[in-house]
Amino acid sequence: MSKQDLVVNDFCITFSTVNGSGSATANTTLMRALFKMGIPVSSKNIFPSNIQGLPTWYTLRLSKDGYLGRVEQDDIIVAMNPATLHKEVQYLAPGGVFLLPDDFTFDNTREDLIIYRMPVKKLVKDAEVPPSLRDYISNMVYVGVLCFLLGIDLDLIHQALDFQFKGRQKPIDQNYQVVEAAYLWSRQNLEKKDPYVAEKMHGTDDCILTDGNTAGALGSIFGGVQFTGWYPITPATSLAESLIEFLPKYRVDPETGKDTYAVVQSEDELAAIGMAIGAGWGGLRSMTSTSGPGLSLMSEYIGLAYYAEVPVVIWDVQRVGPSTGMPTRTAQGDLTQANFISHGDKNMIILIPGSIQECFEFGWRAFDIAERLQTPVIVLSDLDFGMNMWTSKKFEYPDQPMDRGKVLWEGDMEEFLAKHGGEWGRYRDVDGDGIPWRTLPGNTHPKSGYFARGTSHNEDTGYTEDPEKWETIFKRIANKFETGKQYLPKAVADESQKAKLGIIASGSADPAVQEARDLLAKKGIKTDYLRIRSLPFDTEVEDFLKKHEQLVVLDINRDGQLNQLLTMTYPTYAEKTTSLAHLDGLPLNAKWVDTQILSLKEVK
Repeated sequence: MSKQDLVVNDFCITFSTVNGSGSATANTTLMRALFKMGIPVSSKNIFPSNIQGLPTWYTLRLSKDGYLGRVEQDDIIVAMNPATLHKEVQYLAPGGVFLLPDDFTFDNTREDLIIYRMPVKKLVKDAEVPPSLRDYISNMVYVGVLCFLLGIDLDLIHQALDFQFKGRQKPIDQNYQVVEAAYLWSRQNLEKKDPYVAEKMHGTDDCILTDGNTAGALGSIFGGVQFTGWYPITPATSLAESLIEFLPKYRVDPETGKDTYAVVQSEDELAAIGMAIGAGWGGLRSMTSTSGPGLSLMSEYIGLAYYAEVPVVIWDVQRVGPSTGMPTRTAQGDLTQANFISHGDKNMIILIPGSIQECFEFGWRAFDIAERLQTPVIVLSDLDFGMNMWTSKKFEYPDQPMDRGKVLWEGDMEEFLAKHGGEWGRYRDVDGDGIPWRTLPGNTHPKSGYFARGTSHNEDTGYTEDPEKWETIFKRIANKFETGKQYLPKAVADESQKAKLGIIASGSADPAVQEARDLLAKKGIKTDYLRIRSLPFDTEVEDFLKKHEQLVVLDINRDGQLNQLLTMTYPTYAEKTTSLAHLDGLPLNAKWVDTQILSLKEVK
């Protein structure tokens, strides 16, 4: 095969296995090795919501151009599950590669496929692997075969195994022994017929490899998190687990050696949010993490924090609902729930990260916003970001000091009282920005105490059902969300193509949109792009709506929830807006976006 026929660092591999078979070690080992070669790589783990036994798929996408979104077709499939062999073939691109064990029965119906058979059982047996580990370590056979076919250095595999097993020599040696044996067998017995090659490049020189839940946890730590109440739920559990892993390393008092944080696994989501709000009222930077069903349970408590004006951060790592839905699939279906959560009239601050780097940034920024505005802040991530591994730019240390907001510490009270006629009321708007001053428990000044309540209260926290006083407080709270917009991450607009057509999206839709815009540009279709990063919407959003003759809003949900909120907020522009909503539980892909936009009659 001539060099010009090779496909270098631009293809997709899917591993078809059985849930609970230990394939995760093999797959992440390959991913880390490719990343160390400098190749931008991303993963998609499609797994069932059971412990073991059902089909699972893990996809690695290599992209020399840095595209990280999902693709519809596979170039290489490693088929380790006999139950799904014939289903896998339909997802292979023309001329695709099919790897499978030599004892699997497979009737090939496609003449264009390149098939490699692997003696999995023999290689594992010859390696003298303990019988109890054979099913798990057998996945290392395809690691060795792919190293030969693609040109991956075995030293990088060894380094990846060392990272995976944290330097424990026995499991490193057991796994590497099988990889090496499979590589040597491949070199002696396989003739490479496919064009796919992995070559070293410099696409990851300033990057890291991580997932969004880990990024969010680290961002929260760098934002000064002091308390976390949580209850396990897919796909948010690993965010709390990452906090548990990293807090002991980064949040210990250097002088006393004591921990400066607390993490409490509660009996349910109600207790988790209740403890988090209590800690927030007590002056701690406090958070919880959950997914859609847990957010539903937290609804009433979030209303309490809104009306009592208690800062707290809630991470919602979205999955497919309603009800139990598909716990291990991704969606953007909680947007309207988060925006309208809890009963009664209210406003809600929502942050929507659009990259792994922003998962880290919004981790620390959410605390600043919550304390500045004295309100709950919901960070809307999803399973695609949260649980999948991505190539990401390195995280940047927070570029501003912590914003604790308008807190009156003990030494501040006398000066405040002198300035304001000797009086302080917890819910008085003395500055005209809608944000009152608060005190924290432990302040011994005689005028610092107050009673926080979720019932109707006046400016001094006294109970009242007086209509005028109720309306005064309610309007003042609404006002602080208007003045508070200045503290939110603004929407990001790319209008470099000077187009009449504008695309609007948010969150994990971004990788697919970025790639789709390039596909459209090659066909002569210009597009501008606005990525929403927070709610309430900022002025950049309306400016973008005004400028463009035609608008397309992309949602990873059934009903076009982002489009609903835009239409409700800016009804003037509804007639020129088209909603493109798609929900199948899988991450959005660029080909779908490209096809849908091309199908619009007005597109030129």
